[in-house]
Amino acid sequence: MILSHSKFLISAAILALPAAPALAQKDTSAQQRADGLSDDFHNDDMIVVTAPYVEQLDILAGTSVLSGDQLAEDLRGQIGDSLTGLPGVSSTSFAPGSSRPVLRGFQGPRVRVLTDGIGSLDASNTSVDHAVTIDPLTAQRVEVLRGPAVLLFGGDAIGGAVNVIDKRIPRDIPDDAVHLDAIGGYGSAADDWSIAGSVDVPLTPKLVIHADGSFRDTGDVRVPGYVLSPALRADVLADAAEEAEEGHLDEAAELTEAANQSGRVANTASRTQTAGAGIAYIDDGGNLGFSISYYDTDYGVPGRPGAGHAHGEEDDDDEEEEGHEEEGPVTIGLKQYRADLRGGVNMGGFFEALNFRAGYSDYTHTEFEGDEIGTVFSVSGIEARAELVQADHDGWRGVIGSQILVRDFNAIGAEAFVPKNTIESWAFFTVQEADLGDLELEGALRFDQANISANSIDFDRSFNTVSAAVGVAYAPDDNPFKIGANLSRSERAPSAEELLSNGPHIATQAFEIGNPDFTTEKSWGGELYARWDSDDLQLSATAYSNFFNDYIFEAATGAEEDGLPVFQYFQRDATYYGFEASASAVVARFGNFDLVADGVADYVHAKIDDGGGPVPRIPPLRLLGGLKAQSDNLGLRAEVEWSASQNKVAAFETTTDGFTMVNATAAWRPFGKDGGITLLASANNIFDVNARRHASFTKDYVPLSGRDIRVSAKFSF
Repeated sequence: MILSHSKFLISAAILALPAAPALAQKDTSAQQRADGLSDDFHNDDMIVVTAPYVEQLDILAGTSVLSGDQLAEDLRGQIGDSLTGLPGVSSTSFAPGSSRPVLRGFQGPRVRVLTDGIGSLDASNTSVDHAVTIDPLTAQRVEVLRGPAVLLFGGDAIGGAVNVIDKRIPRDIPDDAVHLDAIGGYGSAADDWSIAGSVDVPLTPKLVIHADGSFRDTGDVRVPGYVLSPALRADVLADAAEEAEEGHLDEAAELTEAANQSGRVANTASRTQTAGAGIAYIDDGGNLGFSISYYDTDYGVPGRPGAGHAHGEEDDDDEEEEGHEEEGPVTIGLKQYRADLRGGVNMGGFFEALNFRAGYSDYTHTEFEGDEIGTVFSVSGIEARAELVQADHDGWRGVIGSQILVRDFNAIGAEAFVPKNTIESWAFFTVQEADLGDLELEGALRFDQANISANSIDFDRSFNTVSAAVGVAYAPDDNPFKIGANLSRSERAPSAEELLSNGPHIATQAFEIGNPDFTTEKSWGGELYARWDSDDLQLSATAYSNFFNDYIFEAATGAEEDGLPVFQYFQRDATYYGFEASASAVVARFGNFDLVADGVADYVHAKIDDGGGPVPRIPPLRLLGGLKAQSDNLGLRAEVEWSASQNKVAAFETTTDGFTMVNATAAWRPFGKDGGITLLASANNIFDVNARRHASFTKDYVPLSGRDIRVSAKFSF
């Protein structure tokens, strides 16, 4: 699907405005190398926020970075499942082939998933069964940004943003004539084979080219015990008994077999391959780079046992009912072609740099029912942003920027639950910081205008939203202690799916209903945080709350339509509050080893006001603690993750049992920290515990994997 001609010309004209003077982005690589920060694949030391203008902003009340060996150890097929060890992060875990991050209990449109500051431009926020078109195998690092500073990336990102950094547009010139990075591994739980590699070649002292690729192949995931949760298994066995009493012996046998399924989750295999290439010109004035990439995945969508069975209440010849029964296992074939541009120019005077970033995507995925095509989804879009970075003037610095998005979405087929629609949006934003000695002040302001139209149903609405944030931090000089507070007011336009959904969706086995009359969602948010950052001790704790007017959420109604359970979007006031904390301390030293204890804790409580009950799919209290011994050559770690049960559930939502999992990892660098080779081994869920994430739409029939032995090797030369 291609953007309409007029829309493309308008977008191109807007993008061209900052492009002419923006020959290059400010090059921070020289300073990073001077500080011992190299740009190697999955480098441990690259723990900086990418954008230079937010690198020191304390308005980022919570920033987590996953890179190096930790990222390699946590690599999974989808980015959501790779981040669950970070504070405040859970996962939708719909299936191994489809998983988005959940931040502070928020998911979907309230969490932005970015590639180097630009949206993934796919359909992953349309439905939980749609994969994110970002391959963790090719990621250099992942930044999880929380708090008010996400206004830089979108007023709708109330929960936060996940920014995945790759090297497709090079950021520096390698010192070597050819620089190679590679990683490969195997995981036993799903017979998971993966490999990825990249090469960077300097053509001149100022010009470098890059190429990368990855491949992953997995089977059906192995789980301990029964696949179905106890409650769902009891329901399916009851349905089987009912079918048997009514003489439907084949249906009873099918349901009984489904209830007794154990060992593996059927139809969860996947295969993913990616490729990318880029080129960049880099000199003292900045850089200009371009890349193209391809993402291709096929994955199974596990079915809910018992779906489509009418328990004898409908006639066997009822064509309407049979028309929505599953013809075979549901699988998704997904492809994305993407082009990206990054540039900027160093300036003088009040503004020190003009930075520019843009991306274009042509995305298609097909939902198959057995061998038959069910529904085809296509998305084409372009997103761009430009920022003027202010020079430091006696402790005052900041950024002023703009952003545009044009997206065409279409769904064709029997389960096209959202009509063809177009989103056109633009925004202006600024973030400012003042250093007043022991006090630091921050402020952010963002205006968004979005138009959503669907010609087939004569729908055309525009939304204007304003979001703002202020923050203050007390940070004495030469003191590792810092405390701060942030206050934000956010406003979000409803998504096209929340407004326009109205139909069956076979992949989620739900009949989804939106409301075209929804207004904007408003919230007031507050945070209090404290940090301690010294050589041997790092502590961070944040308490937060959000008070929503006209909060939009999707919940089961208990009704059925076309043999599917109805999930409807509602708009009510709501309240969120919670905390997240992390700690790491060197507790002993012996020989060349440091013994480090670390831990993570997070909790969120969310309810619909005026007696509306809990918000659906909110993660429960979680504690994670670990102990590791590390040296330049060897790292050993053991950890325990405990998740409480979740009994605070919405109507028609099932409870989730708590679990405790034990994991262990080992990393060996035979030639030292800078030797370029790391061999890793890990044992996850060592005691083969049956565990389920409450944030998952499919938790009752897709548990987390059982014992998983993983080995991998990482090279950088």
